[in-house]
Amino acid sequence: MAASHGPLKYKRLLLKLSGEALMGQSGYGIDMAVVDRLAADVQQAVAAGAEIAVVIGGGNIFRGLQGAAKGMERATADYMGMLATVMNSLAFQGALEKLKVPSRVQSAIPMPTVCESYVRPKALHHLRKGRVVIFAAGTGNPFFTTDTAATLRAIETNCDAVAKATQVDGVYSADPRKDPSATRYDTLGYSDVLARNLQVMDGAAIALARDNQLPVIVFSIAESGNLLKVLRGEARATVVS
Repeated sequence: MAASHGPLKYKRLLLKLSGEALMGQSGYGIDMAVVDRLAADVQQAVAAGAEIAVVIGGGNIFRGLQGAAKGMERATADYMGMLATVMNSLAFQGALEKLKVPSRVQSAIPMPTVCESYVRPKALHHLRKGRVVIFAAGTGNPFFTTDTAATLRAIETNCDAVAKATQVDGVYSADPRKDPSATRYDTLGYSDVLARNLQVMDGAAIALARDNQLPVIVFSIAESGNLLKVLRGEARATVVS
């Protein structure tokens, strides 16, 4: 299935998907047609020889910050958000298995009847064996976003980069869908992102990436096949390093 041209620039990559990406045009929940399309992109990447880990947010089902804003205790709301990421992860695993791509869900919150618990050596073993590892339940702690969880897991599993999938083709000075004069960046430094408060990832995730020299690639997931282009360094994207 993989195209024959172009070597991989990134051999092991962590793909960060938002929960909202899974709901497609719906206002809520999981659109399995969208999940299937995203899983096909991962299948293509694996066929090209890449080792792929995935972290998926839970905002399509429940967002801790919104729950807290409505009067719920923040830690409890965040735990509910973590459970939402497990649901998304299981849906994504199902889509991958349908495509005959071996995968494992590892949760930071132990739930042995549902999926594996996160154990770093086991995750590394799965990646070396060509299995896609989907890290669920964030870091297992409240007050941390799935962006931070993605960065942490990417560092722990020796990924070459973390690729954040968005609806636009990189980082802009403002939302290009609302401001046509917004400036697009091909490259940025970690300090630039923090100083300008650019909405790439939250500050903790960017600081963690900076301290461990982990490149962050922001690209559009809207175009099928873009993940493979990212792996080859050919995608229109913004690289934070």
